Amino acid sequence: MLKEFKEFALKGNLVDMAIAFVMGGAFGKVTSAFIDGMIMPLVGLIQGRDFNNLYLGLNEATKTASIQGITLAKAKELGPVVAYGEFVSVVIQFIIVAFVMFMIIKAMNKMKKAEEAAPAGPTTESLLGDILNEMKKK
Repeated sequence: MLKEFKEFALKGNLVDMAIAFVMGGAFGKVTSAFIDGMIMPLVGLIQGRDFNNLYLGLNEATKTASIQGITLAKAKELGPVVAYGEFVSVVIQFIIVAFVMFMIIKAMNKMKKAEEAAPAGPTTESLLGDILNEMKKK
């Protein structure tokens, strides 16, 4: 049973998938840093305030905090809030990751098609003709 598990765990596909998960996690961190450090500040500049701190207060204290411009972290201490700024940030991050994955898969498919378009070999008729000619010689 241990031998079977070892064979399963060390199969090429499983190792490739593990590497893909690690690379995906790293790519997610890079994307998060890009969105949080570069994109959202630009959106916040257009908005006039930090986009990640946008929220909707659900009780009187948080509604007042929202009007006064208190940060999301402090508003959460006052009561329940709907943090729609964070949600929009995550949606933008998802769209960027999905687009990059689409472009990678598109490039991979293009490379596969180039590999599959190998030069055509001899036709069946020409091979049969060659065999017939060889048989006639004997």
